[in-house]
Amino acid sequence: MKIKSICFLVLTLLISVNLFAQDNERKFKIHTLAFYNLENLFDTINNVNKNDEASPIMEIKFNRSGIYRQKIRNMAKVISEIGYEVTKRPPSIIGICEVENRKVVEDLISNEKLENHNYGIVHYESPDDRGIDVGLIFNKDVFVVKNSNSHDVFITGNNSNKRRNTRDQLVVSGLLDGDLIHIIVNHWPSRGADETKRIAAAEVNNLIIDSIRNIHNNAKIITMGDFNDDPFDKSIKKVLGAKKEIKDVGKNDLYNPFEKILVENGIGTNAYRDKWQLFDQIILSREFLKKDYQDYQLYKAGVFNKSFLINKKGKFKGYPYRSFSYGTFTGGYSDHLPPYIYLLKEIK
Repeated sequence: MKIKSICFLVLTLLISVNLFAQDNERKFKIHTLAFYNLENLFDTINNVNKNDEASPIMEIKFNRSGIYRQKIRNMAKVISEIGYEVTKRPPSIIGICEVENRKVVEDLISNEKLENHNYGIVHYESPDDRGIDVGLIFNKDVFVVKNSNSHDVFITGNNSNKRRNTRDQLVVSGLLDGDLIHIIVNHWPSRGADETKRIAAAEVNNLIIDSIRNIHNNAKIITMGDFNDDPFDKSIKKVLGAKKEIKDVGKNDLYNPFEKILVENGIGTNAYRDKWQLFDQIILSREFLKKDYQDYQLYKAGVFNKSFLINKKGKFKGYPYRSFSYGTFTGGYSDHLPPYIYLLKEIK
């Protein structure tokens, strides 16, 4: 499999860009927002209230503590480099999934790659049977959390009317340099479950979005995560109503820049049977698309696919270089690549 690169304009933190004419220079602030599936970032302690013994690190017989420390270092390295070429700092906001608890997230932001960036955490314990959680880490110097809550997603088990819990959906509202934005962090049911489970998760997303819009006029909403569906699948395309083209985005629609990235450029975040998929996406409300940059607006979207994140050999050459495989620690990173966006705002 060949990995295609995303080309983008290299900017500085306070950039000067010419949007309209050679003599019309404008200065901007820029932030990176990202999402990263951390592939089973579990600690080495057995929690009797969870099925965490099924996590890959618990299946390893020797040197679990050393492997855990290396896993933390690997995750921190990736996060520290997302968007760095443009902003010269790690992302301002990162949604995360496949974390076991708050402590592993604390260990992550305490790593030397991230410890000097004043990260805070929003996390709730998920009702998921394995204890897989979502979370949000954010630079407290630029993002102020005003409110957060967690929404359960109930789905019906296979061949049963019994309802069971899956990963919750985290909602965080806050001020990014004074701009109110609302972020939903997702990890929808896996492809091992039928499509109706992800449709149920999408319907919960819609309810959250509607509730935000009922309170806030012209709400700036971002829903991000590992949706376990591609941008053109029913849960994203039909239920969420995410559009591929900006011109098609109506008042209550969402825009998904990652559909074009997958369909037209062949770039994905995860791979299966020698085919790229793009399950990890960042989807935005129309309020991010004005392009006047009087407040924070979408500038670019991409997938962070540096060469060190790609397997160089073996059966899975060209796939994301995952951490765990066949009961061993590979020394790799994650089976998913992180998507990111840049938000831009003019400096007056």
